[in-house]
Amino acid sequence: MSDLIHYQFDDGLALIGLTYPPVNALSQALRSALSAACERAASDPTVRAIILHGSPFSAGADIGEFGSAASHAEPSLPDILMRLSLIDKPLIAAIDGLALGGGLELALACGYRIAVPEARVGLPEINLGLLPGAGGTQRLPRLIGAEAALDLIASGQSLKAAKAAESGLVDRLARSSATLLEDARTFARKLLADAAPAQPSAPFSEPGISLPATFITDYQAKHAARWKGRQAPQRVLAAIQAACERPLAEGLRREAELFREADASTESAALRHVFFAEREASKVPGINADTMLRPITQVAVIGAGTMGGGIAMNFANAGIPVILLEAQAQTLDRGLTQIRRNYEISVQRGKLSSRQLEQRMALLKGSLDYADLADADLVIEAVFENLEVKQNVFRTLDQVCKPGAILASNTSTLDVDAIAAVTQRPGDVIGLHFFSPANVMRLLEVVRARETAPDVLATTLKLARRIGKIAVVSGVCFGFIGNRMFEPYSREAHRLLLEGATPAQIDKVLTDHGLAMGMLAVQDLAGIDIGYLIRESRREVIGHDPSYCKLGDELHTLGRFGQKTMAGFYRYEGRERLDDPEVTALAERVAGELHIQRRQIADEEILERCLFGLINEGIQLLDEGTALRSSDIDLVFINGYGFPAWRGGPMHEAECIGLDRLLARLQHYRQALGAYGEMWFQPAPLLQRLVAAGRSRIEKI
Repeated sequence: MSDLIHYQFDDGLALIGLTYPPVNALSQALRSALSAACERAASDPTVRAIILHGSPFSAGADIGEFGSAASHAEPSLPDILMRLSLIDKPLIAAIDGLALGGGLELALACGYRIAVPEARVGLPEINLGLLPGAGGTQRLPRLIGAEAALDLIASGQSLKAAKAAESGLVDRLARSSATLLEDARTFARKLLADAAPAQPSAPFSEPGISLPATFITDYQAKHAARWKGRQAPQRVLAAIQAACERPLAEGLRREAELFREADASTESAALRHVFFAEREASKVPGINADTMLRPITQVAVIGAGTMGGGIAMNFANAGIPVILLEAQAQTLDRGLTQIRRNYEISVQRGKLSSRQLEQRMALLKGSLDYADLADADLVIEAVFENLEVKQNVFRTLDQVCKPGAILASNTSTLDVDAIAAVTQRPGDVIGLHFFSPANVMRLLEVVRARETAPDVLATTLKLARRIGKIAVVSGVCFGFIGNRMFEPYSREAHRLLLEGATPAQIDKVLTDHGLAMGMLAVQDLAGIDIGYLIRESRREVIGHDPSYCKLGDELHTLGRFGQKTMAGFYRYEGRERLDDPEVTALAERVAGELHIQRRQIADEEILERCLFGLINEGIQLLDEGTALRSSDIDLVFINGYGFPAWRGGPMHEAECIGLDRLLARLQHYRQALGAYGEMWFQPAPLLQRLVAAGRSRIEKI
């Protein structure tokens, strides 16, 4: 047999073990070996039942084959699973670790399933813009019912086997990983003793028979907002509908058609781009597997406000003790109370037990004394966004922290080199820009300062993974990757208001494109006062444009700070966001004062000016070396700014649009918008070089 399969005969049982580390991905080679082993067992008259097993069972498709001929090479997974389902001997899937995607479809083709209670099962293909393509959308509804199957497939989430057993997805639970094969043998022999059929009758042989006639349309309507712009959920729904309306063989053919459509879609290409981007982001020049890491057993966070408290929760969630430092007892108590309240909400939602709440709170210790930070391995400053304030904090940390402690700033815009320069240990200083709410948002911008030591960078990258973050490395510049690119995006939204667009029109164009929120709604949420303070610190850079975010400045003068004052670009009644004629009148007045001609603005222009300006800035960041690769920029905007993952991020979308078109439209606006266009729509030199060279990918040349 192949090295990828371990075949064992045991008193009438064939034990077929998958041995393709690390996750038994169903590569062409493994599929071929599995097929041969199953045929051997099927044709051997001494074999009465077959047990398939692996540790883990299988995590599904081989990502290394994505986009290659091997992914579809014979024997195909659908063909193998159809053959397995026709073998006239009981097949038992013994599930340990993971049975995901094609791995679960393999288990579903077996007549029976036994699993370790902690094993996880699921069909996450939708997260790659796909749908299960080897029978999952047809066999699962017949096993657990159409609604339960649709919920599992459309969510892309996995379940513990103990939970899956409640629905009938798993027939029996093993005692543990150590006893799984013994328990599977016992199960197999009981099936033989009971003369159980190779394939038992499906509990839901006609999945649609008990559903309301409007089930499919009702389900689609219920999820329309969440699925907006996405095709993969629609294809999943169509496949489940086929399971409800057609015999199995016809349903499998329909699933195959839908899978081919999804596999060829731009949506799936974008999501696969994101999948690989997450793996590429950890590859950083000067860092490798040999880079020594610093131990992190105690973390300190300075500042117990919303951001500091959220940062502290990340580490407590990962079981790491945290000291939360504040200047005043009242502020500290308020911060710890808010953390407890956040955890209590998770308990109410069933995401956390009361015991876990207390365990995490026990890891948090408040302090009013910098001396208590003496043993911290990592200290994260999360105080007011002011360079002088942060430098004073770092001067103190330089004195009280032990040698080798990592000193991190949570700054979102400031110069980390200037912060590091006030210490005697600049190599220990790094930027860790968490996004708000810090305990929820997945993005962590890791800002590598000029003298940040390699082991400091490597340690923080590993720690980011430990606390469940997607870490993207940035160089030092104003705003790093995210806020630097967010600046022209925000600028254009402000300017378009003066030229005649309304807040609602601008935001609708952006949300229709798939962004989680419109730019102006974001400004109201973040606080117009925050944006104003950032602009105040940069007047020497932006002062040459009298229209620059002028409407935002005027709203600040009026005390309209956004949601916190119930008025900003919009007016608020509770959580309801309403158009405000006063903002339109204000925009008309400011435009008149600045001699800006107001006009009707097409939606296409709004999208291009906001999006293309952002992309152009990203290309410039790549050229400067602030960003290591364009896919890193995509991760920043997907995970930090609500850019739709199914578009692949702004840089991937630019490649889909075409770099020549991007350049042409930037040049168009540079001319069409007069002096303003000349000022702000200068194409990045790298973009011009790429187009001149006939390149289609955004990369340094």
